[in-house]
Amino acid sequence: MEKNGVVILDTFAEAFPIWISRIIITADTPSWAMKAAVSATGFASSKIACPCEAGVERTLGTNETPDGRPGVAILICAEKKAMKANVAARVSQCILPAPTASAFDGLVDAASRFYIRMHYFGDHYERKCTVAGRQCWKIPVMEGEYVGEERFGTVKGIAGGNFLVMGEDRASALAGAEAGARAIEGTPGVVMSFAGGIVKSGSKVGCRNYRFPMPASTNDALCPSLRGLVTDSQVPEGVGSIYEIVINGIDEASIQRAMKVGIDAATLTGRITHIGASNFSGRLGPYRFPLHALFG
Repeated sequence: MEKNGVVILDTFAEAFPIWISRIIITADTPSWAMKAAVSATGFASSKIACPCEAGVERTLGTNETPDGRPGVAILICAEKKAMKANVAARVSQCILPAPTASAFDGLVDAASRFYIRMHYFGDHYERKCTVAGRQCWKIPVMEGEYVGEERFGTVKGIAGGNFLVMGEDRASALAGAEAGARAIEGTPGVVMSFAGGIVKSGSKVGCRNYRFPMPASTNDALCPSLRGLVTDSQVPEGVGSIYEIVINGIDEASIQRAMKVGIDAATLTGRITHIGASNFSGRLGPYRFPLHALFG
């Protein structure tokens, strides 16, 4: 199959279950809301070594936020048992200190919920309040008062949706990957947790050539410099560089939508030669996203 002159390989992306919480961050200006969101999603690219995976979902208008201020929605992705600790740490250490910022629950209909006990920071000077029908707390701070929720929802989601952007050289492949990531930005229900949404160092589970345990190591089958040296290389002839766009989402439909718009944008650059996907023959997770099926 070809799309805009680019070969779409007959393969699939493999993904696995994860739990997701959605945090609505508001502030007096869009800039401060985004600064707080960037801080709250730091060191959260991959569960291989980070506490969680997180990213900016989209910006929100004043008609979409509980307090009527500019906002940014972020998704935090983790194992269910670790969600409370991750949300508590990022709200208390990244959003609470950010000028004018507040945090609200973005999954009010979620059946599974938890409390992060933010009001303890007020040292008995905190006060209950209501914002758009939500039970919140006012906490005195040097700026004035922090206002936010401390009850958040979490739902089952999917991590690891992906596609590979391949080109003859690094500049060509990166141009296609950048276009794909830009097209996905702001898509509801998904985040790309890596820097700029793009991964240069795809990984496989464990390692084969060292005796000590490793959670992950380089995906040698997708390293162009190893083509001809490894027996299971998946690098097409003529490809000199590959980038991966990894997508976490609320559900399969959201990930499929993001993959499709991202692949469309990447192929339209005229810079890349192939689109592929990363999988481990079904050993990593139960979700499969066949590339050809995205385009019917």
